[in-house]
Amino acid sequence: MQVKWEGVMPAVTTKFDENDALDLKMFEVNIKAQLEAGVNGIILGGTLGEASTLTDDEKVTLIRETVRIVDNKIPVIINVAEQTTKGAIKAAAIAKENGASGLMMLPPMRYKANDFETVTYFKEVANSTDLPIMVYNNPVDYGIEVTLDMFEELLACENIQAVKESTRDISNVTRIKNRFGDRLKVLTGVDTLGLESIFMGADGWVAGLVCAYPAETVAIYELAKAGKNQEALAIYRWFLPLLELDINPQLVQNIKLAEVATGIGTETVRAPRLPLQGKERERVLKVIEDGMKNRPQLPDYKALRTATV
Repeated sequence: MQVKWEGVMPAVTTKFDENDALDLKMFEVNIKAQLEAGVNGIILGGTLGEASTLTDDEKVTLIRETVRIVDNKIPVIINVAEQTTKGAIKAAAIAKENGASGLMMLPPMRYKANDFETVTYFKEVANSTDLPIMVYNNPVDYGIEVTLDMFEELLACENIQAVKESTRDISNVTRIKNRFGDRLKVLTGVDTLGLESIFMGADGWVAGLVCAYPAETVAIYELAKAGKNQEALAIYRWFLPLLELDINPQLVQNIKLAEVATGIGTETVRAPRLPLQGKERERVLKVIEDGMKNRPQLPDYKALRTATV
């Protein structure tokens, strides 16, 4: 399936049961909620997906299950976060073999590669596959920035097509658009800059709180793209305290608690992560409780997409 690199793409959580096995039943509940809300793709195996704790077999199971559930309605994209070039090439091949439509790629993990090494890494993986690639640019969390000059080199690979822009510098959306136009699609990767990035011309939103609030997230995107800025802003202002749960070291626990509140997830995480405790748990639950009490009535945002096609 073709990946258009636009719209809302949830970086979904991985569901576990009380025995620390994959909870595929609840996983399907959540994916179907995303489909119903109108998301444009599913991203597996990111930070929210607790990918570093998953076995290779579990990753394959999640890819196959997601491909089955979405049934060619939207693309399934796999995050590649590996320590070696060989490992990343293998991960890309496994993704394609099991039905993935695209890749989201981080720079090399653990080793802080220099610019030349980082560009070479991305190019060698891109040249090993025909799957389209979105580069995940998050120097805040991962210590390596992919600069505009580096992207200039990377775009020699036709299948490097998009960037998940997570530098936290909102003006970077404009810099990318000014330099590359539509050759490099821009998807914001920071929930608390979601609407701002769309206003600045971002093509999409790789979202976190969408895992618990898919309809609200897609509504904001569709309203903003349709020029209904005040309606989008009203929902976004309600959403912001919840979105701030995404920019936190315990974002997985936070978002899973929100999924419990909306009935499309469980709180269970995989050790060494543990459920929130004490005052921090109380704080997060209060944010979620306030959000649920004031959850907005949404307009018919799906009609906007039909009207603009």
